[in-house]
Formats: sequence, C-alpha cells, structure tokens
Amino acid sequence: MRRLLSKIAVAATLIPGLSLPSLAADWPGHGKPVQIVVPAPGGAGTADTIARIVAEQLGRRLGSTVIVDNRSGANGNIGATTAAGAEPDGYKLLFSWAGTLAVNPSLYRNLPFDPQKSFVPIVLVADVPNILVVNNDLPVRSLADFIEYAKAHPTRVNFGSTGNGSSMHLAGELFMRETSTQLVHVPYNAPGQATTNLIANDIQAMFQLVPGIVGQVKGGKLRAVAIMSASRSAALPDVPTTTELGHPKLQSSTWFALLAPKNTPPAILDRVNAEVNEILRDADVRKKFADMGATPLGGTRQALSEHLAAETLKWSQVIHAANIQIQ
Repeated sequence: MRRLLSKIAVAATLIPGLSLPSLAADWPGHGKPVQIVVPAPGGAGTADTIARIVAEQLGRRLGSTVIVDNRSGANGNIGATTAAGAEPDGYKLLFSWAGTLAVNPSLYRNLPFDPQKSFVPIVLVADVPNILVVNNDLPVRSLADFIEYAKAHPTRVNFGSTGNGSSMHLAGELFMRETSTQLVHVPYNAPGQATTNLIANDIQAMFQLVPGIVGQVKGGKLRAVAIMSASRSAALPDVPTTTELGHPKLQSSTWFALLAPKNTPPAILDRVNAEVNEILRDADVRKKFADMGATPLGGTRQALSEHLAAETLKWSQVIHAANIQIQ
C-alpha cells in the first residue's frame, strides 16, 4: 500500500484532478470491511463490549461493515503488534486501552511497537475508573479513615490485584506513593478469586475497576471508599471521588481509545473521529456505557495524543519507583 500511495502521489502531479485526498474520499468502499483489532478475548469483558458497541454504530454511520477482530494475549501486546503492522489504508484500526498503550512500554523490554510512534491517534472513547473497596470488617468508612488505618498498621493491609503491572496493582502503588502508606500487594490470576478472598477478609482491600465490583458493593458484600477519579461514576453515584476528598493526584483508570497505523491518511482519521464523537453523544450508547460503569469521552485527535503522552509519563514514574518489571 505504501508503494501504491507513492505511485499515486507521483501520478497526481501528472494527471489533473487526481490527489491523495481522493483516496480518503473513497473510503470505505469496494465492499471491503473495516476491521477493529481488539487485544482482548471476544464475548466478555469491558473492552470487547465497548468495542462492539462502537463498531456496530460506526458501521451504520459509515454505511459499511465494521468487524471486531479479537487478538488477545501478552497483556494486549499481540493485538497491538498486529495492528501496528497493518497497511495504513483505514481498513484496520486498533481499539486498545491504558495498559497496553501507556503502561506496557515501561513494563516490557523490546516491545515490537511504540504506542506513540507506531500509531496515530483517532479518539478517546471511554474511561473506567478504579475504585477503592474494603472488607466490611475493616474499621474504615472514608478515604481519610483508610489512610489513617494504613499508616497505623504498616504492611498489615493486603490488597489484591490481577497481577503485577495490572491496573489494580498500579492503582495500589500510586496510592502508596501519594499517601506515604505501606500496603502489601497480593497478585491473583483471576479477579473473581481476589474478590472472593476480599469478601472473606483474606485480603482487606482492592483497587478494582468499577464494572468488576459494582454488584458486590450494591449487594452490601463490600464497602466502597472512593472512586479514583475527578468525576463520580454513574454506576455508583453516592461514592465520592478522590479528587473531591482532597487527593487530586490520586486518579487511576482504564481508558479506551481508537488509533490507526502510522501514515493512515488524515482525512480518514478525521472522518472516524467525527463519527465516533457523534456515537458517544447518542443517549442509548451513553446509557449502555453508564450501566457498565464506563464514562463516554470523545474529543479531538490532539486530545488523545496529549492524554497518551501524559499517562505514559505518569505510569512510567510509578512503575520505575516500585521497580516493577515483566520480562
């Protein structure tokens, strides 16, 4: 495709009326489907669910078939590598999240892709914040209580996660860094087991993602302390945020974004950005997101570029300070 674009660019100087923008004007076309690579298993999970909502709506707006291509494995690295090597013709995009895009560059050595160089940003799609939840027997009712209790009982409070470098782990490391506390990290292979152990008081806290714990909180099995965000979650509107509780730097979430391989024509990127922004304004879409604990985002391509850079720097500092590595 790169050779083709080069040939057309030369031809454009020789043939009146032929230009590169006309390529984007014909996109999508010729019955060729647009594929959205999602580095997560199909059929379950927040990433796959959000991606399929966007893909369905985008297909309707483009008048074309938009397919979700699940490429799970290696914390998202397999799918991202696949998308990075695709032709930059607008027919293969990447739907990924904070872990793969902003965290993995500091966790893994020799990644086969660079999130800020291998891709061009399209749009931020949604945000799912972490939430601090505790066992009901822990004598804390507020964020201030939890910080005080953790300082009074160093290394006595165990928090669970889905593994080293996971969103839940890094949220806990960020918490310790910002509050000068010492908690004990207990990694699990599955969030369900961590939740079961939290309810049983085998561990005392988790920095879970809202969709993974909202049922237990509403059911009274666990106590929610604070949403690690600047805005409250529609799924748990009564739970205060760390920002409103006086800790604006104590923010952690898994955000989702749409990107394209480097050198994808800007006109295609702008078209997808505009369509996705319209999708995120749709009342039904917003309700579906809210029901799962996700906040619709949107915005400009530049906004995503700046957000990715800031998040990459933030989590690299946390990872290096905690000396976390995955080979």
